[in-house]
Amino acid sequence: MSASSFVESLRVAAPYIHAHRGATFVVLVGGEAVRTERLPSLMHDVALLHGLGVRVVLVHGTRPQIERRLETRKIASRFVGDARVTDRATLACVHEAVGDARARIEAALSMGAVNTPMANARIRVMSGNFVTARPIGVRDGVDYLFTGEVRRVDTIGIERGLDAGAIVVVSPLGYSPTGESFNLASHDVAADVAVALKASKLVGLIEGRGALDARRRLISQLTPNEADALATKRNRQGADVRKHILAAARAVRGGVPRAHLVDRRRDGALIDELFTREGTGTLVTQEAYEDVRRARIDDLGSLATLLRPLEDQGILVRRSRERLEMELDRFMVIDRDGLVIGCAALEAFPDVSMGELYCVAIHDRYREVGRGEALVDRLEARAREQGLERLFVLTTRSAHFFQERGFVPASVRQLPPSRRASYDKTRRSRVLIKELA
Repeated sequence: MSASSFVESLRVAAPYIHAHRGATFVVLVGGEAVRTERLPSLMHDVALLHGLGVRVVLVHGTRPQIERRLETRKIASRFVGDARVTDRATLACVHEAVGDARARIEAALSMGAVNTPMANARIRVMSGNFVTARPIGVRDGVDYLFTGEVRRVDTIGIERGLDAGAIVVVSPLGYSPTGESFNLASHDVAADVAVALKASKLVGLIEGRGALDARRRLISQLTPNEADALATKRNRQGADVRKHILAAARAVRGGVPRAHLVDRRRDGALIDELFTREGTGTLVTQEAYEDVRRARIDDLGSLATLLRPLEDQGILVRRSRERLEMELDRFMVIDRDGLVIGCAALEAFPDVSMGELYCVAIHDRYREVGRGEALVDRLEARAREQGLERLFVLTTRSAHFFQERGFVPASVRQLPPSRRASYDKTRRSRVLIKELA
């Protein structure tokens, strides 16, 4: 990496470093990740979060570890749906698997060799009986025996560990007041812990790229309702990803602002997801991470910065800050996590039932996935609300973009009289008009 690219990356990450410092993140690591050779690399990234001031609670899974022990002892696995029926022999395997997984995680977080990202790091790891559980009991005639569900999370105990500067590890085992232990689903534990702690994020390190649509493309953002609907399509999502989707939706409904699904197999994906605007996986949130909205007064600086390169190239007419402020109520912007990455404006000429669409601009880094189309669609809807019958644009380089969206070539004579009088012949802008249904 060159010095300039390193500096730029650090600048991009800086707002997130400030925002995440002191926040509580619950990170769910599946048993598949725990048993791989990539576990140290993954824990290095978790340790980096901790080093940047994030309060980390790590929840781990154990399913493959349990399966291996059952196979060795020739004990049959029994599942009803996604839930394991845990008899006493299976519970003994669960205890061993939890102990092994916890030890592997603690060892990976203790690495401090000079040639590793954790050189000179001194990370404390704390674990314990943080989850009180109760048995699932008998459902639809099936006795789940020692399979349980979360009854209560010891938030005080976890907070004390976090306050002491430790990474807190929570295992998928719960204990009853009578001294029994129960096998728990790690996805449920992670969601319940995140809700109980009022965590800022739940991050699931998953066996896949994230949530996928019908064409196997990554879905970058979901609401809880959309997540639930997607999880019912079992043939589209793998079993692990589907459970993470449901846990994410459950956590967000419980008050966790954001839940992330991140591919644990991709090196650095956790850091990319949390410290860049683009991210790498799927975000589940009630709030819009990216939204088209009306411009506000505090967007003026961002609008000027966004438009300046196009003005310098002569693509757009140069506008002073004062003019932008006067026209601010005409603008719609694309807000991506607090950054204005696109804009467009609409000026109405109600005497001739026409409107001009202008200043359509998208930041260089975000000129994909239909953002320009979204802005044009929103302003077309706004024009219809104002009773306008036609839209026109003047463009020097984007004629094809607008023609693909229903605009047709026209002449200057078809412009509203006031706009016709101000037409700059030296720019030789093409005129395109669209009839609004």
